[in-house]
Amino acid sequence: MTPTRFQQVTADAALLFVAFVWGITFVVVKEALTEIGPYYFLAIRFFIAFLFLALICWRSLLQVNRENLSAGLVIGLALFGGYAFQTVALQYTTAANAGFITGLSVVLVPLFTAVITRRAPAPLTVLGVACATVGLGLLAIQGDFRVSYGDLLVFCCAVCFATHIILVGRYAPRRDPVLLAIIQIGTVGLISTLIAPALETFPMILAPQVQIALLATAIPATSLAFLIQNKAQKFTSPTHTAVIFTMEPVFAGLAAWLWGGEILELHQWIGGAAIVVGMLITVLKDRQDNFGAPPGAGAPGPVPKGCPAA
Repeated sequence: MTPTRFQQVTADAALLFVAFVWGITFVVVKEALTEIGPYYFLAIRFFIAFLFLALICWRSLLQVNRENLSAGLVIGLALFGGYAFQTVALQYTTAANAGFITGLSVVLVPLFTAVITRRAPAPLTVLGVACATVGLGLLAIQGDFRVSYGDLLVFCCAVCFATHIILVGRYAPRRDPVLLAIIQIGTVGLISTLIAPALETFPMILAPQVQIALLATAIPATSLAFLIQNKAQKFTSPTHTAVIFTMEPVFAGLAAWLWGGEILELHQWIGGAAIVVGMLITVLKDRQDNFGAPPGAGAPGPVPKGCPAA
């Protein structure tokens, strides 16, 4: 059934809200990390998200088998890498930088795909990568031409998220995406719980900023964001979703400036804009490649949480 105009506009608005929630979480998580270690924070966040999603979508759990479990664990490892690098990095870089550099995952996907398929990337892909690379340089390279430790960690996060997107694209079409999401979220929570006691000390009390960050991320930015995305994508195209999700780093930069008190210099704003342009070029190039393609013949499937937030 073809969605109505109202349904598509409503779906796009819901996805824009998801991108906004993801964007502002960079600021609240950065503030929370002054009172709690990153792995304990991830453990609590993803344990709450896992329980909520499992309770809401309990019927999906009835389909658990070895194949679904192994696929979810593999994808979950990549997701853990992305969130671990990103959360640790927020201790050493700005929320704005973290948001923009995380967005590079969208640009890295076609590059990784070209390597895997051994096909040269298309000219538009090269242009998108070039814009994003210039933007990364303007954003991250300091006056003495050094890249900060935090920005390097965020780039590793983008690599992990790009790998996650590719893995989801490989496994999700043949399996229940809700079940895969539950297993992925549980995997991140489990690994974080195992690592945290070895590296961190659990705080005696959860400070107000930690509670606020958990309230903002555990359910709204994780469980509900996933449910909204899956519902909304029934009424809008993958390209619309991907384009809307390029707004996440923009919201992250604005939130860091307005609420986090961060000050970006002109060259950093230009760098962030260049990354967003590179993301848009990459997304629109994919739309051009798949224009008119029938299902199963190269047309993109649901976009798997484009640029995951902090």
